[in-house]
Amino acid sequence: MKAMKKKEYEKALEPLQIELNDLAHCLKHTGKRLLVLFEGRDTSGKGGAINTIAEELNPRQVRIVALPKPTERESTEWYFQRYVAHLPAAGEFVLFDRSWYNRAGVEKVMGFCTDEEYERFLEQTPEFERLLVDDGILLFKYWLSVDQVHQEERFAERAEDPLKRWKLSPIDLKARELYADYGRARDAMFEATHTKAAPWHVVDFNDQRRGRLNLIRHLLDQIPDYHVPPPTIELPPLKGKPARERFKGPVKPIKNRY
Repeated sequence: MKAMKKKEYEKALEPLQIELNDLAHCLKHTGKRLLVLFEGRDTSGKGGAINTIAEELNPRQVRIVALPKPTERESTEWYFQRYVAHLPAAGEFVLFDRSWYNRAGVEKVMGFCTDEEYERFLEQTPEFERLLVDDGILLFKYWLSVDQVHQEERFAERAEDPLKRWKLSPIDLKARELYADYGRARDAMFEATHTKAAPWHVVDFNDQRRGRLNLIRHLLDQIPDYHVPPPTIELPPLKGKPARERFKGPVKPIKNRY
């Protein structure tokens, strides 16, 4: 299948972003809480998908959570503790760019956790997520799938582009050698944590534009009727002529250079 052209993609995306605004309005109106987890291999496109969802929504309502490695103190806490602080409140839409599933992926494959910690995670996660769902949180888990040939293309692009090199870490480079290991870790994770209360959804992200559209469409289809009529806003006419912004005192605008 040929990669989707930018113009075709933008045409298909616009109505989906309008529906996402409807969804955000519904969450605010009903007080429901929406939590979406994005997982997948390095370069799969998690950040791009999350930004596409959030870019036309109210940043006061929609939060992106991308936590750094745990601090020394956090590493002694209950594993899920630092994630709980970022769960959505009433009316909020929270997007996790990686989540507690780090333990089942990079921590397992790279040896950053013990076998005991890993097994405890697989045992506790279904119960933890069931508690979230039972409390009313709308929880969705997406795995963004990418074949190794496309992953290699994206690694090469990041290495060559000075604006994307920050995305490459030593762990990312090591992951290139462990494609099969990450696949086995993913399968074990699915086996233990794909539950009726919180199932996994796999999205093909070999073509990132198609992947974003399919993910957003799927997410919208999972939410019960979210079409709440928005309030009507009427702007009264201005009184007098529109004013120019003028400044007095020592502060002046910078010189236009473009």
